[in-house]
Order: sequence, then C-alpha cells, then structure tokens
Amino acid sequence: MIGGRVLDASAIIAFADGSSIYAAALVWTAVEEGLVLVVPSTAIAAAWAHLSEKDHPVLDVLLQLPVTVVDALDQSRARDVGALGGDTLDAHALLCAAHRGWPLVTADAARYQGRPSAGVQIEPLPRT
Repeated sequence: MIGGRVLDASAIIAFADGSSIYAAALVWTAVEEGLVLVVPSTAIAAAWAHLSEKDHPVLDVLLQLPVTVVDALDQSRARDVGALGGDTLDAHALLCAAHRGWPLVTADAARYQGRPSAGVQIEPLPRT
C-alpha cells in the first residue's frame, strides 16, 4: 500500500520559503521513500499569492516532483468541498486527507481546532 501526506497551504509555504527545515525534510524524505505528497489546488493558489516572487521557483520544484499529486478543484470536488463548509482552503485540505486516509501536514494546526475533521490526523510541523 502506498502511503503519503496531504500538505496544506501553510506547509507548502513553509517548504517554499525555507522557513521550516521539517517541511524540507518531509518533502525530500517523500522523494527518497516514494511517499505521495498531495497538494490541494486551492493551497497552491494561496501559497503562490503569499510567497515572494523569489520563492516561486521552489514551489514549482515541489509541483514537478514525481511524488507530488495535485488535487484539482473540479466540479465534483468543488461540491464536496462546499458541502464540508467553512473556509475553502481548510475544507479542501481536510477532504483530500479524509479521502485518502492520510495525515494532513500543516504549519498552522490551530486553524483546524474546533473544526470537524472527519477523523483526519492533523500532523503539525514542529516550530523551528
């Protein structure tokens, strides 16, 4: 069985801007071990908007890795995300993790507190 992680926008940002050695370690370990990294398309958009232009090439590297899978917000997925309610970024990330049964990696675990998580394991990146 192939395993993996879902990265939310904060985890993507932490990797791309170099603010978390743990995010970098996770990504490169995934490459070495063949673990899948799912990135919701909404998280990519949010990360791109947040990151400075100098960090965009690093985000591009993440998206081009052979272990990275982009979860597109197509018509069907958009309905499911909307049905979950709340913030679209959170809902999309939670839905990706719930669908695969994988942990959701985040640099901002507080954003998921008090939110129904459908049994998703929230995996916070340690603070550096």
